Amino acid sequence: MDSFDLIVIGAGPGGYVCAFRAAQLGLKVALVEKRATLGGTCLNVGCIPSKALLSSSEHFAFAKSHAADHGVKLGSVELDLATLLKKKDAVVARLVGGVAQLAKARKITVVTGTASFTSANTIEVAGDATPSSRQTLTAKNIVIATGSAPVELPFMKFDGTTVVSSDHAIAFDSVPKKLVVVGGGAIGLELGSVWSRLGSDVTIVEFLPKIIATYDDDIVRNFTRLLQKQGLKIELGAKVTGFANGVLTAGRGTEKLSFPADRILVSVGRRPYTDGLGFEKAGVQLDEKKRVKVDDHLRTTAPGVWAIGDVVAGPMLAHKAEEDGIAVAEWIAGKAGHVNWDLVPAIVYTDPEVASVGLGEDAAKAAGRAINVGKFNFAANGRAIAADGTDGYVKIVADAKTDRILGAQILGRSAGELISEIVTHMEYGGSAEDLGRTIHAHPTLSEAVKEAGLAVSKSAIHAL
Repeated sequence: MDSFDLIVIGAGPGGYVCAFRAAQLGLKVALVEKRATLGGTCLNVGCIPSKALLSSSEHFAFAKSHAADHGVKLGSVELDLATLLKKKDAVVARLVGGVAQLAKARKITVVTGTASFTSANTIEVAGDATPSSRQTLTAKNIVIATGSAPVELPFMKFDGTTVVSSDHAIAFDSVPKKLVVVGGGAIGLELGSVWSRLGSDVTIVEFLPKIIATYDDDIVRNFTRLLQKQGLKIELGAKVTGFANGVLTAGRGTEKLSFPADRILVSVGRRPYTDGLGFEKAGVQLDEKKRVKVDDHLRTTAPGVWAIGDVVAGPMLAHKAEEDGIAVAEWIAGKAGHVNWDLVPAIVYTDPEVASVGLGEDAAKAAGRAINVGKFNFAANGRAIAADGTDGYVKIVADAKTDRILGAQILGRSAGELISEIVTHMEYGGSAEDLGRTIHAHPTLSEAVKEAGLAVSKSAIHAL
């Protein structure tokens, strides 16, 4: 039996970051992962490969449709899908290899196999190649970081070929003629955009009245228009009922809808992955949504057992899991860990991107908050004009009395990068005036953030 100060189950962004921080703090750490490579869903089949595809498909779309406007004459532009996928795989290999090197450098014991609890401080790890061979590990503290899995529709099971999850949609061997995406959230819109740019006829079928439902109505309305302009078809308020003979069926009230499809990407959310972990043997309890119950320090109902990331309540985002992992490692080591769960930014990595943090305008008004709102359009930003990135705007929501920033939403080029500045100002309790009086380099897209901050008090310089 191998003994450690800490065992982390799951080597995704939450798990490996937790293990790395614990090792930095002098703990003896084991990191258990069922995949042959570290990095979890995010690095292997999620965040990273999808962003590689998004980047490559954006290059393709630029070469095909926009290069000539910049005086770049390319002649015939053709897609080499095999090379594009090879590039994506190389990005993944580089990153998962880097995580493995860092684990080795930090002297973390990496154990490959499927873990299950035998008690609150002991787990067994079964190797996938030889399940009969089991390794027993024990530790004073164990962190559950097993992540999440795609939600499957009970009447339309994944077959990996026609009805697929995002895991499969990053590796199609050919461009679908007709791709139907069930679900208008971030993952579905990102992968729908990828295959649309590469030549697929893409239809987004969303059950709710709008896509990316947590965003403000004005942001969603403008975003929807831009996606439709790019060629994506978007069907709202449509409930999927089945798939047969190459046709997806859905209903909208009394209206019957049908969508021919070569492939169907089901992207209706993710579920906490808690299968087969033997929680009952450890005393770990789940809530009504099958998430691991934790307190405000991410301690489970079992002594010495913690849980982070997608298996607990909160947004299922890699950066949130990372912060969970760092805080737990520090708490275990007797340090003052900290996570501000109110300031977790969210991003949709389409083109243009959409990003948010904190309280939106619609939610603030619904809650009866007295607010001031500042907006600034990228159409009035010099760098955006020079870079063909004039679609969208920055919106800052501030408390009407104190001017403290309550939240922000951005629709536009590089929104995911720009949102971080606003998160930082909010972390330190900054006001819209603080943001507006912070010097920004010119010409940059970030000046739109400054101007939106000034616009809260109707002081924007480059807007009427």
